[in-house]
Parts: sequence; C-alpha cells; structure tokens
Amino acid sequence: MVSVGTIVWLASELMFFASLFAAYFTLRSVIPELWVQETAKLNVPFASINTTVLVLSSVTCQLGVFAAERGQVGRSGGVLDFRRWGLREWFVLTYVMGSFFIAGQVLEYSELIRENVTIPSSAYGSIFYLTTGFHGIHVTGGLIAFLFVLGRTFMARTFTHEQAVTAIVVSYYWHFVDVVWIGLFATIYLLQ
Repeated sequence: MVSVGTIVWLASELMFFASLFAAYFTLRSVIPELWVQETAKLNVPFASINTTVLVLSSVTCQLGVFAAERGQVGRSGGVLDFRRWGLREWFVLTYVMGSFFIAGQVLEYSELIRENVTIPSSAYGSIFYLTTGFHGIHVTGGLIAFLFVLGRTFMARTFTHEQAVTAIVVSYYWHFVDVVWIGLFATIYLLQ
C-alpha cells in the first residue's frame, strides 16, 4: 500500500511540475528576446557536471535498494570493496551526491544573482528560480528521507521487510526527482 500511495502522490507532483513547464514555455514564447539575453548567462558546463552527479546518484540509490532487497544493511567487506556495500553505504553516497547537487545549485544562484538574474528582475528570473527552486526543495526533501532511512537502520536491531520497503519507496521519490531534473535541464540549459 505504501508503494501505491507513493506512486499516486508522485503523479500529483508530476502535475505540479507540468504546470511549471507550461509556465516556462508560455513565457518563453511570449518574450523570446528576453530568453536569448538571459540564457546566455547560464553556465551550461557547470550545470552539466551538476546534472551528471545527480543522475549518477540514482544509480547509487538503486544499488542501495538492491542491497536492501538482499537484506544487506551494511557492508560485508572493506570500505573500498563496492561489490560488498550494503544499503547504508550506497545511501550515504547518494546523500553526498545529492548534497553536492544542492551546493552546486546554491553556487549557480549566487553567480546568476551577480549577473542580475533575480526573481524580480524579469519573467525569466522568476520562472527560472521557481522551477529550479521547487526542484531543489524536492531534492532537499529526498535528502531528509535518506537520513530517515539511514537512522532507522541504525536504531533497529534487525533489518526488516518494512525497512526495505521504506528504502524502495524513497528510491521511487529520488528517481522521480532525477527524471524531473533531466527534463528541467534539457528545457532550461539545452533548449536555449
């Protein structure tokens, strides 16, 4: 039931992001000259690296889920023996990669603010910060969920099926956030 409920909730989140995409494309079609001027200020190579880190974090998240499905909460070998990592190690790495992404967003925001791309500066600034900001809030929510899952693995005496389901549900959310970012990245950074 938790998985089904999460999928229904993610469908509602998809509608939310669809409205942000619609607003972005509507504004872009009405003021195309503003888009040419403002997108030139984006640091596409930096955003590409940040995007790559976030997408790869989906891989590490899924490797954690595979470990959870095997009932392997912690590593069974050395720290550098990735083949023997458990849920904890993969989720910690995913958390670090997600945090790197958020730090990259903050750095990008500070650079754009110096370039006078702000929410009140133009329609472009407003929709840019709305779309990427709401996505950043969702990533932060995912990071909190990872901490919750990790905390539960340390508090429980045994790793249960319910904890594995929690890890799987968190992975659904994380994969969703990553897919939404791929759409945002393609729309904002590549379709200039």
